[in-house]
Amino acid sequence: MRLFLVVFFVIYGLLHLYAYLKAKAALRFSAGRGLPVLFFMAVMTLSPFFVYQLEKAGQEFFARWMSFTGFLWMGSLFIFISAACFLDIYRLIAWTGSSIVSKKFSLYVPSARSCFFLSLVAAVAVNVYGHYEANDIRTEVITVKSSKIPERIGVFRIVQISDVHLGLIVREDRLKKIVEAVQNSAPDLLVSTGDLVDGQINKLHGLAEMLQQIQPEYGKYAVTGNHEYYAGLKQALSFTEKAGFVPLRGRAVDIGGIINLAGVDDSTGRRFGLFTEIAEHDLLSAIDRAKFTVLLKHRPRVVQDTSGLFDIQLSGHTHKGQVFPFSLITKLYFPHDAGLMKLVNDSLLYVNRGTGTWGPPIRFLSPPEITVIDLVHEAMEN
Repeated sequence: MRLFLVVFFVIYGLLHLYAYLKAKAALRFSAGRGLPVLFFMAVMTLSPFFVYQLEKAGQEFFARWMSFTGFLWMGSLFIFISAACFLDIYRLIAWTGSSIVSKKFSLYVPSARSCFFLSLVAAVAVNVYGHYEANDIRTEVITVKSSKIPERIGVFRIVQISDVHLGLIVREDRLKKIVEAVQNSAPDLLVSTGDLVDGQINKLHGLAEMLQQIQPEYGKYAVTGNHEYYAGLKQALSFTEKAGFVPLRGRAVDIGGIINLAGVDDSTGRRFGLFTEIAEHDLLSAIDRAKFTVLLKHRPRVVQDTSGLFDIQLSGHTHKGQVFPFSLITKLYFPHDAGLMKLVNDSLLYVNRGTGTWGPPIRFLSPPEITVIDLVHEAMEN
């Protein structure tokens, strides 16, 4: 963890330095006039550390203010640098082409000053739109037909939320919209596939009670994500249970004689010595295969020898990058980062884009979602 933090702050500091050099080249301010800019960037670089210390000291108001400011800046900086890098690449290509063909392309190449302001406009525009998109919770509906679903049931509806990240930024207003979206979907069963909470969670008064309003006939179940461990597993599970969810940690339950529901801990638990050590293959092999089996797992990774032992795996974690073009990076780690995917042996994988936000309170080209999974007997018509 310490190594991760060191690497994070070094990289984040270098991104600020890049942005500072861009501003200096465009605005041509002196070293003296640049000191306030450097000071501000230094504070923003260390803002996650300041947030942690403020929250630890019980200064919730200042922690929330600093968290919102720091993460909003983080999102703005990411968009600014993405746009600036794109323009730098374009300028390099134009300069190289000009050298090769001995022609001037200056009319088609923006100046350093123009590039700076174009990048700045992109950052502002994406932030403004990103706030709208982050609050535009979509309901994605998929229908899964299987002979294992009893015909007498008709439709068995599972609603999935994932990566809500309740904490300093995602609070009552956002949670109210999530609760309304879930209730409007009329679930038979509600599941949370990890990261229900975010960071330290000492001040989540009233949020568990809001989630208690959702009372599906067949209950609510959850698995751990990486942030449950960052927040402190004991208090994270306490909040989850207070919200009405039953944590599934390496075990399976029978849901009304209709389906099997299994859940496993996120692998982050191994680093904290809090992982429920049970092989997914062993867990799933012990389940009655005559019933439809749903596996809850935070990360969208499928263990090779388990495909065919479950009917659908529900996951999250990726946020589909949350802010484009960060999605290009998450795609490298998780080739299937959103939506439905067919696996071998007739198994399925569904990856939720995330219902809340982590870090920057914005989304861009990755709207939040709740997922409705309708299970029906295979002979039924839509």
